[in-house]
Amino acid sequence: MMAEPAGPCILVIFGAAGDLTRRLLVPALYNLKRDGLLPGAFAMVGVARTDKTDESFRRDLGESLRRFKKSPVKERDWKWLSERLTYLRGELHEPQVYSALRQLLSKIDAARRTEGNYLFYLATPPQMFAPIVRQLGDAGLVTEETGRWRRVIVEKPFGTDLNSARALNRQLLQVLQEHQIYRIDHYLGKETVQNILVFRFANGMFEPLWNRNHIDHVQITVAETVGVESRGKFYDATGALRDMVPNHLFQLLALTAMEPPSCFDADAVRSEKVKVLDAVHHLSRDWLANVVRGQYGAGTVEGRTVVAYREAANVNPRSMTETYIAMKLMIDNWRWAGVPIYLRTGKSLSQRRSQVVIQFKQAPLTVFRATPVERLAPNDLTLNIQPEESVTLQFDAKIPGPDMQIGAVKMTFDYRDYFQVATNTGYESLIHDCMTGDATLFMRADEVESGWRVIEPLLDAWRNDRSTSVSIYPAGSSGPEEAAALMTRDGRRWRALEG
Repeated sequence: MMAEPAGPCILVIFGAAGDLTRRLLVPALYNLKRDGLLPGAFAMVGVARTDKTDESFRRDLGESLRRFKKSPVKERDWKWLSERLTYLRGELHEPQVYSALRQLLSKIDAARRTEGNYLFYLATPPQMFAPIVRQLGDAGLVTEETGRWRRVIVEKPFGTDLNSARALNRQLLQVLQEHQIYRIDHYLGKETVQNILVFRFANGMFEPLWNRNHIDHVQITVAETVGVESRGKFYDATGALRDMVPNHLFQLLALTAMEPPSCFDADAVRSEKVKVLDAVHHLSRDWLANVVRGQYGAGTVEGRTVVAYREAANVNPRSMTETYIAMKLMIDNWRWAGVPIYLRTGKSLSQRRSQVVIQFKQAPLTVFRATPVERLAPNDLTLNIQPEESVTLQFDAKIPGPDMQIGAVKMTFDYRDYFQVATNTGYESLIHDCMTGDATLFMRADEVESGWRVIEPLLDAWRNDRSTSVSIYPAGSSGPEEAAALMTRDGRRWRALEG
């Protein structure tokens, strides 16, 4: 059953002159047009302070699309989309910008028959989220009446700790209703991430094994080869824990560990995800032994020389900000009791790789005690998210020959090869879902706060105890040695980034 095109609407992007719009949002819109999922009654308005005209806005986005898109651009599709692009210049804190926007949207409604349905995308620094929403409310642009809808997409980071996340939720909910807020995490737009639910709940062979009786442990990895690059000022005030764990890694954790929802209604799915985060064992001071902080030093990544993090532009030369975090969590419920969940993420590592590894318990060895076999290879299921999107199942088989020699074999399902899908940015399904009002893949207010609640004790401990250290690891490595020790002390080891 194919997805239907969204209904009539206008997408308004605040911060439209930035990289997010050029590299991801406009290519995603182009792909939606290519796939027939944009409505005929569609338009996009870009709002930013940069001095542009409609013509220069369209030209610049067209050049970026051709530069960043991995497949050829069909000029007919781009012409259709570019004709629907409009630019509004202005400072986002000034009320007159929103008055001008209201007039412009009314004009486009009449010309494009978009029926007063508006989707506002906040592709701005996080400190602008609440002020923009307040201005939209004051201008009457988010009032829903006479069958029209108004929705707001909020990018991460959603807060910097539990208190700031609560405050931001409170500020947004003073103007909007919860059903109007779409807190976006682009990881949830990736096919493999969405397929975690299908893989688990649509296959009778796997769900019966998805519990503490059969699973030894779970590894969730989000490894990046890029360093801090030009984001030194932002990153030095944020760090890997805040930047990646409450959103990307906890979303993967929640989808992997959640109970079956009663249905695939948005609130049913999101409620089960919240239950997982609420069941994560509280991190006390004793649990600091289960957390490793790292920071990359000088090294070589993919053949290029990388300076140490502390030598990057706009970074404190004595910075204690972590660029790597690894932790061991436990989930206090019947399904997962006693099963450790290992998370890790870092910058300037040897490989770019995001994956979830489910390692099953080992079979008893008594059958093979008379053979040279000392240890069976672990049975595991790997959900690869990037750079490739695939699923790999590893199991044991007899190596051909007269002796009982056992070796690990792998079966791999690759999305691109099997379904022959076109390359996407990961934002296509998320933008389409916003246009159609499907909030399943977006975080609810309580889900955001539950994620921050898990890591709040760590933030407090680091804030109050200046003696906590950060381990230096060479750029181009797999991370600090202490992260490997986090696993080896339990008789386990991380999956190699290279494999």
